[in-house]
Amino acid sequence: MVSVAILGAAGGIGQPLSLLLKLNANVSKLHLYDIVNVPGVAADISHISTNAEVKSFLGAAQLSDAVTGIDLAIIPAGVPRKPGMTRDDLFKINAGIVKTLVEAIAQNSPKAFIAVISNPVNSTVPIAAEVLKAKGVFDARRLFGVTSLDVVRASRFVRDLRPDVDAAALRVPVVGGHSGNTIVPLLSLASTPVSLSAEETKDLTHRIQFGGDEVVKAKDGAGSATLSMAYAGARFADSLLRAMKGESVVEPTFIALAADPEGAKEIRDLGAGSLEFFAVPVELGPGGVKRIVPLGAQPNAFELEAIKVATEALATNIATGVTYAKGV
Repeated sequence: MVSVAILGAAGGIGQPLSLLLKLNANVSKLHLYDIVNVPGVAADISHISTNAEVKSFLGAAQLSDAVTGIDLAIIPAGVPRKPGMTRDDLFKINAGIVKTLVEAIAQNSPKAFIAVISNPVNSTVPIAAEVLKAKGVFDARRLFGVTSLDVVRASRFVRDLRPDVDAAALRVPVVGGHSGNTIVPLLSLASTPVSLSAEETKDLTHRIQFGGDEVVKAKDGAGSATLSMAYAGARFADSLLRAMKGESVVEPTFIALAADPEGAKEIRDLGAGSLEFFAVPVELGPGGVKRIVPLGAQPNAFELEAIKVATEALATNIATGVTYAKGV
């Protein structure tokens, strides 16, 4: 019996994410929370013929109930990115939303896994960590920034260049963060070797890093990546749910490197240095992060330089989140 709460369930990501989680056989209870429109979303999804029980929770007065007795909280809540906006522009709004939601989780389900989708992830995950620390319930193994969309894009975009590649099977390690040049796809370490020229590597890396801009531009003011993000979020949630049952599953995710200090040494030596948070491939288990998975080979010079650039930007992003959470 696994209970999952989706916080921000009536939004552009939340609705398709709720649908996909309702279809997951490992979910027995699905709590849908938002500040508007969620009763209708829950009623609609509840008619789907799977075994998960769906309940809706509307507004601040019902937030505590929404996150009581849950095993996993997924947070897509917040405003979407619009043309001309960076993920940092979202910070002033989304930071407060994430802080409030995580405070409620810490109070009512302190051992729940927390998967943060709300952007900017590079800052909202540090905010969540500081909230949990203040409540005395922080466990680095149980807090995740969802960066799966970067990996999904990497696999799909490689196939756009090489149609013989199976995008569903290809795995490209993506490290760093979850915005712009903090996203570092290690194309040279793809699960299936892909031959790319230097120019192709540069262009493909840029497209993966700024893939979200393609969607924002195409939607022309009507939102950002919601359907693909919901798919990526559901994929990460499914991996966590399978890991809870004892299956060994590897997923990339933005974590506190304290979750596996020994395993973090490799990425620190490659350029992450003393950063507290970094996206790395992680083996998940019943307790969350089981270990950081070694990359298996040395990234090439282009990728090492990209890690250096990402680290510099991440230091600022992380500090922004920590400072906000501490009210400095």
